[in-house]
Amino acid sequence: MGSVVRSCIQSTLKLVNSLIGMAGLAMMLYAGWMIRFWQRETGELPFGGDSDYPPPWFIYAFLGLGVIFCLITCWGHIAAETANGCCLYLYMLFIVLLLMLEAAVTVDVILNQDWEKDFPEDPMGNFEQFKNFVRSNFEMCKWVGLSIVIIQGLSLLLAMILKALGPHQYYDSDDEYASDRAPLLNNAAYQPPYVVVDSAYGSKR
Repeated sequence: MGSVVRSCIQSTLKLVNSLIGMAGLAMMLYAGWMIRFWQRETGELPFGGDSDYPPPWFIYAFLGLGVIFCLITCWGHIAAETANGCCLYLYMLFIVLLLMLEAAVTVDVILNQDWEKDFPEDPMGNFEQFKNFVRSNFEMCKWVGLSIVIIQGLSLLLAMILKALGPHQYYDSDDEYASDRAPLLNNAAYQPPYVVVDSAYGSKR
């Protein structure tokens, strides 16, 4: 019964973890679109150190978050497959740090009226376009962000349950069968030996 529950938890964790990876891929695709827009407007890639433009931090942020989400997804799949305690602890640590970062940004945006001044200037205006998109589609963006947070929290909960269930038992112990085999072995050990003697050997001539 425990192995069935563990397998269900593992499958569910992989599924939920895949949703985090899909969010990371979406961020990377959006960052790729912004890189293409930057290259079309400036004629150079945004990763050059000798550019005349300020560094496009918004592109870096989206690309970095997408890569982090994908790396966490890969690590989560490894942790779910192996059910190893160390892997699960690291996965939970990554999720907690990610939730803390998201909570810090959310609190800063809600409580700080001048939160936009905390970010440097975006040379291509991608940050401004993103803000306008969020404002015009606030309900959809709110539910998307809330869904991502719920998925991360659910991943953390499933990892904790899987850690509590313990690792796989890949073999059965022989101790439970020892008591059944011991009498047979003892009887065989104490069975008196017998000798076959030729009847003609002891006969008189």
